[in-house]
Amino acid sequence: MRPKKLAATFKISASTLRNYEAKGLIPPAERSVNGYRSYTDLHAAYLACIQAMAPAFGMELTTEALHFLRQDKTHDALWVIREKEVALYEDKEKLEKLIEDIRLQLNENTSPYPKERFTINKVSELTRVPKSTIRYWEQAGYVIVKRDPENRYRCYDGAHLLKIRLIQMLQNTVYSEETVKFKQSIATAEHTDLQMLMKIAEKIRTYQDKRIVSQMCGISCLYRLIQLAKKAPI
Repeated sequence: MRPKKLAATFKISASTLRNYEAKGLIPPAERSVNGYRSYTDLHAAYLACIQAMAPAFGMELTTEALHFLRQDKTHDALWVIREKEVALYEDKEKLEKLIEDIRLQLNENTSPYPKERFTINKVSELTRVPKSTIRYWEQAGYVIVKRDPENRYRCYDGAHLLKIRLIQMLQNTVYSEETVKFKQSIATAEHTDLQMLMKIAEKIRTYQDKRIVSQMCGISCLYRLIQLAKKAPI
């Protein structure tokens, strides 16, 4: 198959196709006697895999997995993918707990935290978010925190912690227009507006459900590629 035809099939440019080859994401194309590249069904399977996996796992992890596959390290490729699946499941569990905590605060005025004020050290301990990350989120406008007038220390309350946990749900996500909108919504929401935080959390839960489907599609394409590569290695 000629480069232009293969590129058109996957709605990419010929230069993108050459870039994938240069970076080792697809096998080198064979050359005809006149020097033209010639691609096969195996190359098409690699491209299908890239387009299915990148939205689900990110281009960096997709590249890592395909490099392992090119090196005949199939199990290594599968394990790096499984790690991302596990991370999504763990995020799902954290989000369900967060939604329950927000619901308790809304309906029963019951905070999951015993104190009214927290230092950044305690916030980091409770949320397992590094202090440097919390400070970055403050600078980015995701979290607005007042300071103690005497010692100038940051003063967080329980609602701040709920919002920080909500931002945390986006740390392992793949960059997309949807995740950008989530971050914008979180940035504009007041940490005391628990109704809004709940709406955002529920939308992220729907997004997680879509991600697991997307991951399964990517894994399915990867499995088909592995089987084809065994039959027609290059």
